[in-house]
Amino acid sequence: MPREWRVGVDVGGTFTDLVAYNPATGEVRRAKVLTAPREPWRGVIAALEASRLGPMDVGLLVHASTIGTNALLGQVGLELPRAWLVATRGFEDVVEIARQNRPSLYDPRARRPPPLVPRERRLGIAARLGPGGEVLGEPGPRELDEAAERIRRDAEEHGPGRVVVVVSVLHCYTDPGFEERVADELGRRLPGGVVVEASCAVDPEPGEYERTSTALVNAVLRPVYGWYIDRLRGELAARGYRAPLLVMQSSGGVAPPELASARPVRFIESGPAAGAVAAALAARHLGLPLAVGFDMGGTTAKAVLIERGSPRLSSLFEVGGRSHHGRLVRGTGYPVRAPHIDLVEVSAGGGTIAWVDAGGALRLGPLSAGADPGPACYGRGGRDPTVTDAHLLLGRLPRVLAGGLLRLDEAAAREAYRRIAGALGVSVEEAAAAVIEQANTVMARAVRMVTVERGVEPEEAALIAYGGAGPLHAAELAEETGMKRVIVPPAPGVYSALGLVAADHRLDLHRGVHRPLDEVDARIVEELRGEMLEEAARILGEVDSAVLLAEIRPSGMEEAVETPWAPDREALVEAFRREYRRRHGYLPPRLPPLVLSRLHLVAVRTGEKPRLSGLRATGRPVGTREAYIQPTGWEEAEVYRGGPPREATGPLIVEEQDTTIIVPRGWRLRLDQATAAIILEKT
Repeated sequence: MPREWRVGVDVGGTFTDLVAYNPATGEVRRAKVLTAPREPWRGVIAALEASRLGPMDVGLLVHASTIGTNALLGQVGLELPRAWLVATRGFEDVVEIARQNRPSLYDPRARRPPPLVPRERRLGIAARLGPGGEVLGEPGPRELDEAAERIRRDAEEHGPGRVVVVVSVLHCYTDPGFEERVADELGRRLPGGVVVEASCAVDPEPGEYERTSTALVNAVLRPVYGWYIDRLRGELAARGYRAPLLVMQSSGGVAPPELASARPVRFIESGPAAGAVAAALAARHLGLPLAVGFDMGGTTAKAVLIERGSPRLSSLFEVGGRSHHGRLVRGTGYPVRAPHIDLVEVSAGGGTIAWVDAGGALRLGPLSAGADPGPACYGRGGRDPTVTDAHLLLGRLPRVLAGGLLRLDEAAAREAYRRIAGALGVSVEEAAAAVIEQANTVMARAVRMVTVERGVEPEEAALIAYGGAGPLHAAELAEETGMKRVIVPPAPGVYSALGLVAADHRLDLHRGVHRPLDEVDARIVEELRGEMLEEAARILGEVDSAVLLAEIRPSGMEEAVETPWAPDREALVEAFRREYRRRHGYLPPRLPPLVLSRLHLVAVRTGEKPRLSGLRATGRPVGTREAYIQPTGWEEAEVYRGGPPREATGPLIVEEQDTTIIVPRGWRLRLDQATAAIILEKT
């Protein structure tokens, strides 16, 4: 029947993955193609063509992309628009002053990323509110005219569509309407096509630096996302695809593309979030109270803690931030305040480049070979040694990847590693083994960050491994971190795309309150809840469930703790105390008066989940192969192709259509027929 297929397409740094699900028949299709980094929509079209689904077959298309991060880092050939900041006089330099944290505490040469707005495009005006919402300054027509004239001249020189403006008024969260009126007055003085955005429309929260940064990131990405969404829809329409399009949010839900164009800060981490959604689905199916989702693709590796079947959410991250030893270094990126799945991302993907520094030490990343040219063994012109090349040289990979998409060139991989081996004074195989060990060390730090640093013992959690390269490393990571159980779900190489198909339609809405908790009228809360429910219904069309959360903070502190709203004041305070203790590990004996910062409504329209039981068949033995497998080293491993055996013990290599699974000595494999998951257990 026509238009029955639900399709998820995830555009990654190296591959574009597709999973299609037909609810009527239960059939699942998958496809993997190389990403076109400078024209990412081409990967979407190519994946649809590879899946053999025509325009009349697709009833819904859900999409994830890292275009936001890539645009900010200058990786997709897109020029960001020229940003202007119009702020309360005396606070126009807040984006450069930032916070007092330093990227490297003892490094006098440490540098922050350049501000998104240079000094000459930051303007101060008299608009100012007090912390109680009192008006302390009104901008006059003359200064608005002067500000508009400077921006207008810039727009005439570079084009109105190339200029964006953020208006940020001190304490605007106490009266967002005041700031919006200033933005409207300024916008009326500017030519059409110039985007003018009030900071509180994006982030109505205290903290002028984080709010202004969030609004600026949103403003500079709006033209990028708008252009990309329009181009993708145009390319799909030109080929006859008329299915509704949804986009994955950083929070793990999907929403209409119009929201992505207007609020791109909510979608920056959409690709990694899709994988976390799928890992949470696997944890629920297997009844795992604690799990770590481990996603290793072509460019990076990600880890996420999953508790009681749900990934943990956070509200603040730094886009484009730099990692050191697997830890995000605060102050190295652009702060963004938006709901997102709490992921740790490290530079250790299959395409990550190994190199030797000036001191003769082996280093890994952060540069990646990506999809163009890709690792040396892809035979597409790459010359740098990568993690994938190391796998091939160590007998850990078959000669054909991605269902025949790539035929690997061992001679090219050997030539790439010959240079690095010479610099280290070791053999090619020894250099490749050192790279695998270093990659495992880096990724083990990420796993510890989402377990040990969150108060969870790694051995209490199962490791859910996905991404094209995740199952290659999973058991070795478990050995290094003390974990006893590894889960490899079906279709792991396209698992983030499966998460797109399985994701609910989720919308996060906020309303600022900013009043002492004792003074909050429950009737006002209900009115705000009603407003948000109406807005959610307009955007989602239908809401199956809605949860109202209260963001509460002790007076004088910036960080809020989120807890379900309860009209009973004592119950709400007790819930806050429990959540504060759980998050921080302690509760001060005397807390300052509590403040209700804002209300957070999570509205969900539930989507049907794919049935996975038929996605994995048992494979056939095809002989043995010598391979380097940690921790024992070189082993004669039995090789299965097309799928796993029902039960076996390591050393074992399982070659599937979209991934390869390494089972070390001392581990047992079994296939769970109900969920089609491969379960590895330490013997």
